[in-house]
Amino acid sequence: MAPIRHDALAALIDRRAPACGATKVVAVDGPSGAGKTEFANALGAALGAPVLHLEDVYPGWSGLAATPELIARGVLAALAVGDVGEVARWDWEHERRGDLIKVAPGPLLILEGVGSGARVCRPYLSLLVWLDAPAFIRKTRALSRDGEVFAPFWDMWAEQERRLFEADGTRAAAEVVVDTGGDGILDPTRTDRGERNGRI
Repeated sequence: MAPIRHDALAALIDRRAPACGATKVVAVDGPSGAGKTEFANALGAALGAPVLHLEDVYPGWSGLAATPELIARGVLAALAVGDVGEVARWDWEHERRGDLIKVAPGPLLILEGVGSGARVCRPYLSLLVWLDAPAFIRKTRALSRDGEVFAPFWDMWAEQERRLFEADGTRAAAEVVVDTGGDGILDPTRTDRGERNGRI
């Protein structure tokens, strides 16, 4: 994925009020292989914010639909009242719940992964960012990274994504859209629809 400038996005986040107690939560959603992890990690590093990756939480390959509620109830609802959020880590090797991931209240949290912008999470979000790219690019990226593990589950996972995104209208609800399929620097200062539903 091309380098990304975060200055304009950081300025947008700075203008937003917290919607989760005193914590601003920025969700980075979109289908597999769109570059969400790299984007969220870079944004978190630029802003000094922790990143909660949903891939650490999904309860197995068939557990996508259950994940947004786990995050909303266990993490976001707790942060909203100033408590420490908790959600079980998924032990992918043994296919069972593992230790608890604890998320303390703070000024900013980056929530990354498929389902982070789901309807049940949105009341707690200060900003929803959607990343996408053509399917063949996304699949190539994902399988080059996790091919041995991911390849047998690609179609099943993609169908879960499709159902979740369609049911929750996630793409339409995003205020910032990043196309990661092109060449060159993805520049958040370029918008074609203004701040609301701007493409960066």
